[in-house]
Amino acid sequence: MMTSNLFDQKTVHATAEVTICKDSDLRALTDNLRQAHDVIKNNDAGEWVLLRHADVVAAALDDERFSSQVSRFLQVPNGLYGAEHEHFRALIDGYLSKEALLPYVSIFDKVATELMSELPKGKMLNAVDDIGAVFAVRAQCAWLGWPTELEPRLLQWMCDNHSATRSKDDVKMAQVAQDFDDIIRSVLQPYRNTDEVAGMFKASTAETKTAENNIAINNVTKNSLDMNSVTAQLCRERIDGRELSEAELVSILRNWTGGDLGSIALCVGVIIAHIVKHPEQVNFWSRATDSELEAIIDEILRNDDLFVSNRRITTCPVSIGAHKLPKGARVQLNWTSANRDEAVFGDNDFDPQKHAAANVVYGIGKHVCPGRLLATWQLRIATKALLAHFTDITLAAGFSLEREQPPLGGYSHVPVVLA
Repeated sequence: MMTSNLFDQKTVHATAEVTICKDSDLRALTDNLRQAHDVIKNNDAGEWVLLRHADVVAAALDDERFSSQVSRFLQVPNGLYGAEHEHFRALIDGYLSKEALLPYVSIFDKVATELMSELPKGKMLNAVDDIGAVFAVRAQCAWLGWPTELEPRLLQWMCDNHSATRSKDDVKMAQVAQDFDDIIRSVLQPYRNTDEVAGMFKASTAETKTAENNIAINNVTKNSLDMNSVTAQLCRERIDGRELSEAELVSILRNWTGGDLGSIALCVGVIIAHIVKHPEQVNFWSRATDSELEAIIDEILRNDDLFVSNRRITTCPVSIGAHKLPKGARVQLNWTSANRDEAVFGDNDFDPQKHAAANVVYGIGKHVCPGRLLATWQLRIATKALLAHFTDITLAAGFSLEREQPPLGGYSHVPVVLA
């Protein structure tokens, strides 16, 4: 295949070869690199990193030359291609549409209100772990119909996952991935008993006979499963006339939970850090409409995008400005950098309306995040509940905000006192 020059860069710089240190702040690092480079080569990961908004968007929109089939593991839907991707994406989008999510708004409201009422006043809390993580776990369990008894296990897994991600230790990362798959399989197992589930689904008033080996999931048995839950419905889905395999179900639920739990927690940390740094904005937030508050949150996340990057692999030689990428090159689309590109966002002043059209917090193109609406609503609901319960949110005396370590974005520690 011929080399394709997809990008028209007015200024071309030599490729920088960079090793990202453990203590680097990715947002500050990419801000500095972007001043002199459009592309860098990350020696640590062996990949090309696109820093500029135009390049990242162009690559994200070019599925032919920048394939998302990067991982050696099954990733549904973004690791799929062509018709297979379209079929799975349509299935998944059905669960994440406005119509599908509307019935859960009151449930998310209840989760947020109960959590805020439990939080102590006058005591230092870490907004990421004590507010964001707990809300994320409870909201996702409520949406998926998972037992509340899983909360401690999921919270511990989030800590283990972030620790393994920071360490970049392949063995640790593989173990936490396996641990999460085991959690998902424990939830799926009773639903996958086809004969009994069919009987449970058809029964309306009669009690379902207990199977010989009745499987208990954290004290929740088959007899108490909600057959109308999102998880139950997903287990009954079919693709091209066949049932979804266990591997496909695990992949979908891993994407919905494993990715979103940590992301929602970090998002809450970024939002509360913004409140601490800009208390003058809170009065308007409290009076804002839902759409206004959602736009504010999107702008906060644009300016401090913790959805750091997505990976692609080139299917042919590609030129990015003066940089020649061979076929098979691993490419990182760095959303954090793209969302702060001065060529698009100027001095990065806070302007939700002005910056909305170019905001790529949730990606762009065929692989745009399918859970954008779910995340947007959950973050707006959590923020509104926080502001309704507390009139003062301040940085704890003697403490400072602590940034996350690569490859994570956002903050690891947002020490606040609520009043």
